[in-house]
Amino acid sequence: MSASDLLLWGILLSSFVTGLVIFFLSEESHRLRTWLNMFGAGIKLLLVVALLRGIYFGEEYGVRWTMVPGIEFALGADKSSVLFVTLSASLWLLTTIYAVGYLEGSPHRSRFFGFFSMCVSATTGIALSANLVTFLLFYELLTVSTYPLVVHRGSATALRAGAIYLAYTLTAGVVFLLATAWLHVVAGPVSFVEGGTLGHLAATHRIELQVLFWLFVAAFGVKVALVPLHGWLPEAMVAPAPVSALLHAVAVVKAGAFGIVRIVYDVYGVRTAADLDLLHPLAIVASVTIIYGSLRALSQDELKKRLAYSTVSQVSYITLGAALFGPLATIGGLVHLVHQGIMKITLFFCAGNYAETLGVHHVSAMNGVGRRMPWTTVAFTIGCLGMIGIPPFAGYISKWYLQKGAVSAGEPWVALVLGASSVLNAAYFLPILYRAWFLPPPERWPEERPAGRWETHWMLLLPPLATALAVVYAGLFAESTFSPLTWAKLIAEKEYPAP
Repeated sequence: MSASDLLLWGILLSSFVTGLVIFFLSEESHRLRTWLNMFGAGIKLLLVVALLRGIYFGEEYGVRWTMVPGIEFALGADKSSVLFVTLSASLWLLTTIYAVGYLEGSPHRSRFFGFFSMCVSATTGIALSANLVTFLLFYELLTVSTYPLVVHRGSATALRAGAIYLAYTLTAGVVFLLATAWLHVVAGPVSFVEGGTLGHLAATHRIELQVLFWLFVAAFGVKVALVPLHGWLPEAMVAPAPVSALLHAVAVVKAGAFGIVRIVYDVYGVRTAADLDLLHPLAIVASVTIIYGSLRALSQDELKKRLAYSTVSQVSYITLGAALFGPLATIGGLVHLVHQGIMKITLFFCAGNYAETLGVHHVSAMNGVGRRMPWTTVAFTIGCLGMIGIPPFAGYISKWYLQKGAVSAGEPWVALVLGASSVLNAAYFLPILYRAWFLPPPERWPEERPAGRWETHWMLLLPPLATALAVVYAGLFAESTFSPLTWAKLIAEKEYPAP
């Protein structure tokens, strides 16, 4: 086995082995469990950095073995997968720190962190999958490993949310399996290749390829919460804050978005998808989702549900970027895969801090919270302004490229959708900031807990401050060598080579 093979296996197994060990630890093994969590997350990030460097300098990575004749388990790494796996590894480390602090003293921590690690392993496997069959295996593992996290608290509300989550995601898995098997019959084994592999079938299997495309979009659209397949996401907000952060920024919704990116660019090929008249309808679905999610967010008083509907809207920017034919839109969609992740995880970290420290769960209860928890609220403010698209934060970069991409693709109506989305983003985020900073605080908070020398536990404060800094860095230094924008440009150059 070569060093490149070992690197891929190391990235995949660093969290998987950690999770297996943690399952067998007693609840009293707090120190060992924390050490294992941090060690696994740290090793994964170091290995991903090595992979990132290797891909940048042109090294190739791949692992394959035959499971049954005609079906291979295949891992690999290209620029798209490295973009996703770097986001996953970086945010897993910060979410692990946050989760350790958040769940301190809670029951069933070994179970939680075991499935937590399995969830990240599945996400890593999705990022490193080199063909559709492998992607399918890890996609289903992601469903199985996230369900126990959604129902972790064991309340009737949590169990109901878990049942809804399973109903949506298992149905999506069946559709994904059907589409994969059907495509295997039509085209043979399907690997992810820059530019796609189905162009030669467009003339002879046009209708089949169109139907298959929409089956894949439906399967991935559940996890990415495309309307009308989004119903599970607001319900899943009953989960603990670290799980909400993981679902929205790293794992489930991003797996769906990444699946659509893979189908458009690396299975069909963007030119073949355009020739089959698939991209314009996909842009309409994404646009409807963007506006719908924002409108629903306006009416939500529960903070996590407002953030959930914001995710429904914001993640569809990635789908929209894939649906607009042109390099600028591709850059905007791909860079938003990262930018939305760091912005949204910041917001969910902060929401968790308000809930755990002050017992604040609703927007209407956030009056003056910035005076009691200024650092958390600074991070929350940065995340909100980034989501709106205000310079110089990360969200501005995404929206700028998507706007330019819509115009250059001859779809000016999309630019209007993006403008309306930003106005709606401001309408549901700015009132929160006004309450937090400018209205007087209540005499007593609902459930204030002692915080020591800091405004909250340091393990709850450090992660949102780190991700907020990343939001600022990704906007101010967007053109730096290893920035998300630079990486997205490298991917777009492969999809749209210069003549």
